[in-house]
Amino acid sequence: MNPQIVRKIAGLLLLVSSALAAEHGQFAVKNKVTLGGEGGWDYLAWDGEGKQLFISRGTKVMVVDPAAGKQTAEILDTQGVHGIALAPELGKGFISAGRANTAVVFDLKTLKETARVKTGENPDAIVYDPASKRVFTLNGHSGDATAIDAATNAVAGTIPLGGKPEFAVADGKGTVFVNIEDKAELVAIDSKKLEVTQRWKMGQCEEPSGLAMDREHRRLFAGCSNREMAILDADSGRLIAEPAIGGGVDACGYDAGEKLAFSSNGEGTITVIKEESPDKFAVAQTVTTQRGARTMALDPRTHTIYTVTADLGPPPEGQRRPSILPGTFVLITVGK
Repeated sequence: MNPQIVRKIAGLLLLVSSALAAEHGQFAVKNKVTLGGEGGWDYLAWDGEGKQLFISRGTKVMVVDPAAGKQTAEILDTQGVHGIALAPELGKGFISAGRANTAVVFDLKTLKETARVKTGENPDAIVYDPASKRVFTLNGHSGDATAIDAATNAVAGTIPLGGKPEFAVADGKGTVFVNIEDKAELVAIDSKKLEVTQRWKMGQCEEPSGLAMDREHRRLFAGCSNREMAILDADSGRLIAEPAIGGGVDACGYDAGEKLAFSSNGEGTITVIKEESPDKFAVAQTVTTQRGARTMALDPRTHTIYTVTADLGPPPEGQRRPSILPGTFVLITVGK
């Protein structure tokens, strides 16, 4: 069948499914915008004050206005970029440039680079902790975290993590939680003393990646490669639940207003998990997105999820990952 006809049919089906979901107050794909360009992608970050979305894109960070459906700026020379952390009260952002072993600092208003800070090897995820006013890069190859004073850009210290860190979340009270992918562990870091204070196993979870938190009820949500979400108590490490999610998860989110946890799954779905009580969780919905949409960012004010992907082809010779068809990179907006 003609590819153009296939896309038109897919678009019509999307409109019908979105309308039916809206009728029942459920989440659905509301919009798809082609951003184009070349290269892979990793984490996304939502700037609630600037109402803009930061998207890591191989060697640069794209800045997108989702409401207008277009790219508005880009931050260049971020080799091997993985994540973006925002410190809005300081007017600064931080980018983990994995291949450069560097955190790139930029001004949130001008979007211009202002500094570069050396980190451990291959910084991947990156998180800002408002309690200590420090940024933490999670360094995959050196198995540690680099703590950076967000005000001065000075390195405050390095914390050995005893494994490969994957993602992190700060509770706002002085603790940063980190998924250790190769050990299936969750570690807690004292963000002021710069030391690991707790280390917990995560039930049946394998290769934890995405991590989110319900800060009010002290619940942590970790996406696992064996199609489950491990939900733990942030104070005791107690395993509370392991609901099923889709395959290929790489990011999680939590909406405090709706009491919902999300996992974005590379198979082309978002799993929605309802927090019925602090100790009771159930899968509420599975939203169809598009194959490869494995990372996400959440706007908690509008309860909107953003995810990205592209049309994928067969892997290049000698590689495992699928190829990315040029010009097909899309931003997908999911909401009620």
